[in-house]
Amino acid sequence: MNEYARRTRAALPAVGVALAAGVAGVAGSYAVAGSTTGYVVAPVESALSQAMPGAVVTFAITTLGSLGQQVSLLTATLLVVGVVAALALGGLLVAGRTPPLVGALAAGVVVGAGAVLVTGAPLASLGAAVPVAVVLGAVDLYARYGRGGQQRPTGRTAGTSGVDPDRRGALAALAAAFAFGALGVTLGSRFGGVDGAGGGAAGPSEPAGSADTETLLAQASERSLDVEGLEPLVSDSFYNVDINAVDPTIDADTWTLTFTGNVAEEVSYDYDDLRAMDSSPEFVTLRCVGEGLNGKKMDNALWETVPVAPLLDEVGVGDENCCVMARAEDGFYEEFPLSALRNARIAYAMNSESLPRSHGAPARLLVPGHWGEINVKWLTELEILEEEATGYWEERGWHGTGPVNTVAKLHVTNHDDDGSIEVAGHAYAGTRGISKVEVSTDGGGSWSEARLSEELPGEDVWRQWAYRYDPPDGDHEVVVRAYDGEGTMQPEKREQSFPSGPSGWVTKTVSP
Repeated sequence: MNEYARRTRAALPAVGVALAAGVAGVAGSYAVAGSTTGYVVAPVESALSQAMPGAVVTFAITTLGSLGQQVSLLTATLLVVGVVAALALGGLLVAGRTPPLVGALAAGVVVGAGAVLVTGAPLASLGAAVPVAVVLGAVDLYARYGRGGQQRPTGRTAGTSGVDPDRRGALAALAAAFAFGALGVTLGSRFGGVDGAGGGAAGPSEPAGSADTETLLAQASERSLDVEGLEPLVSDSFYNVDINAVDPTIDADTWTLTFTGNVAEEVSYDYDDLRAMDSSPEFVTLRCVGEGLNGKKMDNALWETVPVAPLLDEVGVGDENCCVMARAEDGFYEEFPLSALRNARIAYAMNSESLPRSHGAPARLLVPGHWGEINVKWLTELEILEEEATGYWEERGWHGTGPVNTVAKLHVTNHDDDGSIEVAGHAYAGTRGISKVEVSTDGGGSWSEARLSEELPGEDVWRQWAYRYDPPDGDHEVVVRAYDGEGTMQPEKREQSFPSGPSGWVTKTVSP
């Protein structure tokens, strides 16, 4: 074996120990911070997401879907593990030239300080530093005293890696990393609300709706079609799309919404101000501009809302303005016409409960009839503009600020015992409403009208549709199309989601 090969083989255990320390450090941060911005991976993932070229983002949305964000999070995690491992390897080098545990403590301090700079969360950063120091300290002591109780040499004669862990020491470090990882997942998932940056509960825990909320929710349940597998009119699980993999945690006691830009007076409202305003429960459906034509990123909820128009009058927004830039705590920003903002609402509750963190707690924007991207979550600022500007998604080539496209989705196919088939789904056209859904079971040759769920109160609400038929022999093509409240049929031509949202008739091959 030549000298290079010998040195490389001798260094492998040290690299293994460093990687184990990296994993342990990231796991320790998660154990303390959970899925909050104090988690050391969170700001790195956010920076990666915002630095991605528009073409990469578009590919992730249109091809990978929700998986794209998980890939981004995994990439950021591996990057952080690599950086912490490099610092740990430096600690091993220092350990070979210093008294016991000095290198381990030095590496822990450097990792902790770096984590504080990245996250601004001291407690979560301590969670990253301690496991690194523990793993390196244990290996340091083993390398010095682990064989027959005799202290091994240190200094430049100790080897190429300062302290020379053997394979047994490297395996012990990996076992420690596994233990820290398991502990991190367990504690992080259970106690993820701790955020060293000052986060806490995102809002009050008591029910947040008005007196009419329960009546409306009961009404939605009664009006939902009794079709097996069809999601009810109030969604069981509401979709989530965010620019970051880790949502911000905002304390309702410190939250404010500020009107800035071309206003007569810059005014801020806090959470108590918002809750004191006249509010009402309102059904509003949201649809993601980046979803597939027959995708499942379209849902409906009952929100407790405050109208924005009176606030615009209070702060003095004149007719000379054209647009608004809505900004969020997570760094997201989106521009859209001021006319849409005048019809917008601020929501602080969802389905009779305080707004969940994943849906923008303590308050979010709802803009009826528009794609989900301008319904900004974790809303903190509304900047009134005299001239058009470019929003986050528009900078990346999307054009989803306008009204939603009409769509009828086909999500359910039920085969009944009598041989008949029932197909069903949801139809949506924003504030235009839905007047009719038609179904073809012969690929578009003939059409029949589907039954619709009774309309829910509100100007921006989806409807369910269902159609039962006796199938022909063999496979056949089912096609579905919707008409909005003005009688306009949705376009037949299929368009991809990029750049302005999907459109076209939904088709599905059905077997009898």
